[in-house]
Amino acid sequence: MPVNYATPDADQILPVAGVRLGVAEAGIRKKDRRDLTLVALDAGCTVAGVFTQNRFCAAPVQLCRDHLAGGREIRALVINTGIANAGTGESGHQAAQATCEAVGELLGVAADQVLPFSTGVILENLPVDRIRAGLPAALADLKADNWHAAAHAIMTTDTVAKVASRTVAVNGKKVTISGMSKGAGMIRPNMATMLGFVATDAGIAQAMLDRLVKEAADQSFNRITVDGDTSTNDSFIMIASGRSGAVFAEESDAGWAEVGAAIIALALELAQAIVRDGEGATKFITVAIDGGKDSGECRLVGYAIGHSPLVKTAFFASDPNLGRILAAIGYAGIQDLDVDGVRVWLDDVLVAENGGRAEAYQEQDGARVMEQAEITIRVDLGRGNASVTVYTCDFSYDYVKINADYRS
Repeated sequence: MPVNYATPDADQILPVAGVRLGVAEAGIRKKDRRDLTLVALDAGCTVAGVFTQNRFCAAPVQLCRDHLAGGREIRALVINTGIANAGTGESGHQAAQATCEAVGELLGVAADQVLPFSTGVILENLPVDRIRAGLPAALADLKADNWHAAAHAIMTTDTVAKVASRTVAVNGKKVTISGMSKGAGMIRPNMATMLGFVATDAGIAQAMLDRLVKEAADQSFNRITVDGDTSTNDSFIMIASGRSGAVFAEESDAGWAEVGAAIIALALELAQAIVRDGEGATKFITVAIDGGKDSGECRLVGYAIGHSPLVKTAFFASDPNLGRILAAIGYAGIQDLDVDGVRVWLDDVLVAENGGRAEAYQEQDGARVMEQAEITIRVDLGRGNASVTVYTCDFSYDYVKINADYRS
């Protein structure tokens, strides 16, 4: 079960004017499950995205990048689960292209106005015929208030759907923001095995949206790790329809700071939901690194702790074997780190300082914190003013079971 997360009720998820979603059962890998999602965008929407940095990136990722770079107005997204269409060579590219063409024919738009997304098993061919056959049902299901169903349809090993909404009042207008994400394993920054989609009815200039999607990713989906594996298919897409009448052309425009902050906050909520639903997770862990010379070295330490199987298994066992945290800090890659200046806390309990165990630390205090479902590891590097926060979870027996049975 996820750590302190439950999918919001459908009536809590708000429609975004200019964006309609439809789902269908296409039998892409398994029968009798929603596995195909179509998102139709009104004319005038701006769209931006960031994608995996895995060099073995999937065919749909490559096509998305090409279509966004081409400058044509994006009018649709198509998302399938079950098969990742990664490691499929030229046939994979043809399958992704054929999927875009099929959507374009249905909606009356060009293939390069469609962005394709796939998630699931790598090294298996995408059954385009099943997608093509399922698209009419997804088209018939298109509606603005379908985020809840779509969030369920993009799941793979997720145990719950991740979806969120919020509103912001600016300049006498109400701006709506809704989004969904999927992911539970193969989660690591830059980016994780995740798909994320956020839409708003604010109008946002293309250059601003391009910057915002990168900033939002860097503060959310690029700050999470479940198992340290970077996927082939990760994609985070942001859509701005402009239908609210609140339009932003410059960062200095009144109300932009509030809208931008709300979008980033929603992205962080969706990213944290992925960690809370990490495969086999029983604990949600915040790793807060302070006192770095720059954010880069803070990230090194945060990810070293967050990726460490030894740290993560200790947290699963509620075992305050906290020397594992010190070891991770030490091998993180800061060559001139003065360990005598490093301090480490578990929640409010000072664990280590002056190069070793804190004089006042008692193991029962660490054990008390380790029993909690949510824990913060805080590290002060004592080198400067930079800080970074990373979110992770523990490793349990179920993580191994889930991944051992992934293709079953």
